[in-house]
Amino acid sequence: MNKRLVLAILLGLPMLAQAQTPEEKGLQIAKDADAFDSGFVDFTADMVMTLKNKKGQTSSRQIRIRTLEVQGDGDKSLSIFDEPADVKGTAMLTYSHGLEPDDQWLYLPAIKRVKRISSRNKSGPFMGSEFAFEDLGSQEVEKYTYKWLRDEPCGEFECYLIERVPAYKFSGYKRQLVWMDKEAYRLMRVEYFDRKNEPLKTLVATDYQQYLDRYWRAGKMEMTNHQNGKSTTLDWNNYQFKTGLTDNDFKSQTLKRAR
Repeated sequence: MNKRLVLAILLGLPMLAQAQTPEEKGLQIAKDADAFDSGFVDFTADMVMTLKNKKGQTSSRQIRIRTLEVQGDGDKSLSIFDEPADVKGTAMLTYSHGLEPDDQWLYLPAIKRVKRISSRNKSGPFMGSEFAFEDLGSQEVEKYTYKWLRDEPCGEFECYLIERVPAYKFSGYKRQLVWMDKEAYRLMRVEYFDRKNEPLKTLVATDYQQYLDRYWRAGKMEMTNHQNGKSTTLDWNNYQFKTGLTDNDFKSQTLKRAR
């Protein structure tokens, strides 16, 4: 026991907490954010995915989302494409994990079979969008190492700025810069750097709404790719929580029958 602590005890002084390192503070912020959003059980939502190429031409897809919270592991999620006709019936199932590779399956109606997505291919684009497969799983705390950089304003909020580095194999990213508001841990902005540490993409989340007096979800998410000039926007609506989903709704064997 150090002399300073002994003196504090003898004199009845309040103990001075040791200052956190930037790494410890970054990890604590990530843990607090995860705890703040826990307990939602499940949710469903509708989403419009709009793809824009570097010439400004756009195309849209309508998708239904189902997510199941899993205690002690990552969440399970199911994405079902309804429009346009050439992707109707396509479905992707994700079992998110910590350091273990996420389990992902993709049903392609054109070939009428379920494909398991390789753990080495998670950096590839999802259905032609600027979102990679690894962007779509739940972002478990264990997936990254963290470092708090500073607090700074971000729009109308005061945000933590933290750097997170993927701790799992085969990530397409060297690191990410994350802006998260200090009030409710809403993810406001993420800057992604490729394996060469060059700027790759930026995600901006806006139009947040609160559900069940606790859970915040973005109404709009825009991912811009700085290297190819393309972008993808996700517009979310019709969130419903605690709908009664179970593990039986997230089986790879029944993916081709997802409705």
